[in-house]
Amino acid sequence: MQSFISETLDDILKETTSFEDVVFVLPSQRAKIFVKQTFKNKISVGFLPEILNIEQFISTVSGVQKADNIQLLFYFYGIYKQVEKKPDDFATFSSWALTVLQDFNELDQHLINTEDIFIYLRDIERLRKWSVKGTFKETDLIKDHYSFLERLNTYYSAFYTFLIKKNIGYQGLIYREAVQMIDSYLNNFSNKKFFFIGFNALNKAEETIFQKVLERGNSEIYWDLDAVFYTTNHQAGKFIRKYKNEWRYYEKNELKNIGDTFSNPKNIQVVGAAKNTTQIKYMGEVLKNSKSLANTALVLADETLLPIALNSLPKNLEAINITMGYPLKDVPTTSLLFAIFQLHISQEKLQKKAENEFYHKDVIRFLKHPSVYKLIHDIEDFASKIAKNNQTFISQNDITVLLKEEDEHTKNSILHLFKPVISVTDFISRLTRFITLLKKEANALEKEYLFRFFNAFSQLEKLQAEFEYFTDLKTLFQFFKQLISLENLSFQGEPLKGLQLMGMLETRVLDFETIILTSANEGVLPASSQQNSFIPFDVKVEFDLPTYREKDAIFSYHFFRLIQRAKNIFIIYNTEHDVFGSGEKSRFITQLEMLRKDIVHKIISPQIVPQDTSLKIIPKDNAVVEQLKKVAEKGISPSSLTSYLYNPVKFYKQKVLGIKQIEDVEETVAFNTLGTIVHETLEDLYKPYLGQFLKLDHIALMEPKAKDLVVKYFKTEFKNGDIKTGKNRLIFEVAHRFVTNFLKKEKALLKNPDNQLKIIATEENLATEIQIDGLDYPIKLHGNVDRIDELNGEVRIIDYKSGLVNSSELKVLDFENLRSKEQFKAIQVLLYAYLFTKNKKFDFSKPLKAGIYSFKNLQSGFLKINFSSNIRNPDTEITEQKLEEFIQQLEKYILEIYDSSIPFIEPADLKYE
Repeated sequence: MQSFISETLDDILKETTSFEDVVFVLPSQRAKIFVKQTFKNKISVGFLPEILNIEQFISTVSGVQKADNIQLLFYFYGIYKQVEKKPDDFATFSSWALTVLQDFNELDQHLINTEDIFIYLRDIERLRKWSVKGTFKETDLIKDHYSFLERLNTYYSAFYTFLIKKNIGYQGLIYREAVQMIDSYLNNFSNKKFFFIGFNALNKAEETIFQKVLERGNSEIYWDLDAVFYTTNHQAGKFIRKYKNEWRYYEKNELKNIGDTFSNPKNIQVVGAAKNTTQIKYMGEVLKNSKSLANTALVLADETLLPIALNSLPKNLEAINITMGYPLKDVPTTSLLFAIFQLHISQEKLQKKAENEFYHKDVIRFLKHPSVYKLIHDIEDFASKIAKNNQTFISQNDITVLLKEEDEHTKNSILHLFKPVISVTDFISRLTRFITLLKKEANALEKEYLFRFFNAFSQLEKLQAEFEYFTDLKTLFQFFKQLISLENLSFQGEPLKGLQLMGMLETRVLDFETIILTSANEGVLPASSQQNSFIPFDVKVEFDLPTYREKDAIFSYHFFRLIQRAKNIFIIYNTEHDVFGSGEKSRFITQLEMLRKDIVHKIISPQIVPQDTSLKIIPKDNAVVEQLKKVAEKGISPSSLTSYLYNPVKFYKQKVLGIKQIEDVEETVAFNTLGTIVHETLEDLYKPYLGQFLKLDHIALMEPKAKDLVVKYFKTEFKNGDIKTGKNRLIFEVAHRFVTNFLKKEKALLKNPDNQLKIIATEENLATEIQIDGLDYPIKLHGNVDRIDELNGEVRIIDYKSGLVNSSELKVLDFENLRSKEQFKAIQVLLYAYLFTKNKKFDFSKPLKAGIYSFKNLQSGFLKINFSSNIRNPDTEITEQKLEEFIQQLEKYILEIYDSSIPFIEPADLKYE
């Protein structure tokens, strides 16, 4: 394959023998490297020409240095404050200023008379609000917008003048100055010969400069375009046809390098893939199956897919050169810096600045970031202690205790981050100091991230010290997020070896045998027509500024130029309609299909690999059996038994392995905590009346105490938690309401003089041992009964539930069916009844009932165990025979637990675990 660069150099070498005063001007920095290498291969000895990219050439002509975006923004705000009587704060200003600078840049590149266009824009807006009937209502917002548009030219003129005095500027300003300086430059360097190579769409400034250079007669321009696109009305040749028709240079000269390679035989595959990930994974397979990657380019039309692409490259890849930058917002250090900002922003939001306390989640997020985690010991112990104490806020003293064993440099740098913020400049200096600390343990790649951030914050610190535009951390944080969303981390590699990974614009001038192009979708290739500008579409058309139509033509040129010399082409697009534009293949693919008939089409989807869905099976070896014996000695509770029936593997983890649920800070009162508080409050209220018959006077004495007891147990169970406001306050009121409603229920019961209610016990722990045939050791059963009382001669075993319980959950029709989840509450209550009868040697001379008081269903009263399916004639009495049948069934379940030949097996129908 003869590349465009090679063809061009061959043509130049025919007439040019000495390159001492020759300058090559190219569209990109990358192209320079390939031109140099090709040049070295073609000449054995002699001087190389001076090779510049277009930005370097324009800067040389103008003599103006390019300023970075942060500098420009700060300088522009200074000008803005001089013009405006009531200027926006810097955060608001920066939200629109970048768009304004972008518009200024475009106007200058296309040599637009700014006074004309801004007056035109002003007049259009005045016409829009004009009405014969005077019905137009001008709101404050509309007034501000009109006022803003009318002052754009004032901003532009003042800013342009300011930058020229400093001899710096944005790209457009440099172009405008270069146009003014080109004649002087050419006179000073009349001996130089220029070759412009590989350009396509030029802005007005470039057109003017190129024509002036070419009209001197000793310079040339080489276009990279195939005859198919030039001789027809194809969009890809739009600009070069325009220059051929309009430039005076072409009245005497012909176009250089119009090729004829697009029609050559090619292997073209158009591949539809479901979702972006599938696209990238397929790309990895293509690369994996390639014999050589020496002349291969992977082009990402959607550059945001770079992180996924890097993680999907095949292992056999020996060398890669990445042109596009890695988004700075995606590097790990960014999340760490966000965490530091969040410490102080949350502190201010939660009004903890006076106490200098920090929200626990922000602190733990910071400490557990990988970069910090490897610097500090005992972070896990610290986190566990915070959770155990239910500590929502963490003080600077807590951090000091954590860091007491660390070296002085580490301790001071981290502690400095938690000190009260004195000023924005002070905070930025803390960040640069902290970045220096992180450098100690960082690897080579992490050091690159840190260096980039160190430079950015050092620059911000100097600008803030000079201008003081950031009034608080929130403003700085907003600006920081905006800044990193636009910045990339450049890669350094060997550009002439291995796979070339690039964006669409980096492909200019370069040719490859194999092309893999991803994200060839509408909305990406070409980009959507949405424009981010204060200049409307019709005004751009009027002043001959580029619109989406010109941008579409640029993308068309890049697409077809990329494949015109390639032999193997893989074009991949997303078939899924998940966002705007996705799912519709690019119009360029359709155009390609009309131009060529040798295209292979494929639709691919991820290969589904069948997963082994076998259930978890844990055999009971000797160690497990020994641990189960200890469980038998300690005792099996109703909840443990129902846990086994629901999921034997969960029982194994909790009781055999002793795995506990990870503790976390309880910011909002958990449901089980609410239940515990209600239980303990009722126990305290009823304890003084154990063994007595309750009277209305007793309930009257309980009612005033209820709220204080609820507060007391909230403080005990919900450590360091705030119940004064928000959701916790509502939960507190719910707990109090549960208790008062229950007391009202008791009062209504006692108002009937025929009712005699005697409290026998509250929160009583009952236990007994059973001997099961087949086991040579006893099994202890135990449980904590919320309340035992006697109502009109009927003994009741009562369990309190803070959740909703219905009577259907306490219906037991067949003891063989106790294994179903719907019977678990019945098992619990019946086991309490069994424990009571064994513990108290109950003789069944009195009726025995057992059931639940559901605080969310108090209107249903005491929900009793029911052994009958007859709604009108329930059977709620617990007899000795029924308990015997019940315990016989339970013994089967317990024997199953202790049978070493039956492993713990995960249920097949388990929904959530």
